[in-house]
Amino acid sequence: MTDVGGVTAERLRSFIERVERLEEEKSEVQEQIKEVLSEAKGEGFDVKILRQLLRLRKMKPHDRAEQEELLETYKAAIGMV
Repeated sequence: MTDVGGVTAERLRSFIERVERLEEEKSEVQEQIKEVLSEAKGEGFDVKILRQLLRLRKMKPHDRAEQEELLETYKAAIGMV
């Protein structure tokens, strides 16, 4: 094993290969998501709105309520309500 600067080459290679495998898996999952959204679009759903729903569902209820309240406040301020 080669030791360079306190890091063994084998350990470094292990980290790199793990990240490469994860990047590959991430690409595969992203492709699957794209396919699901394409299928939804084919059935008449608006993909932009689906993405917004996904983003909202990831948020904590308190954060989501706060964001919606702020949006309503801003809309009222510019006369959109």
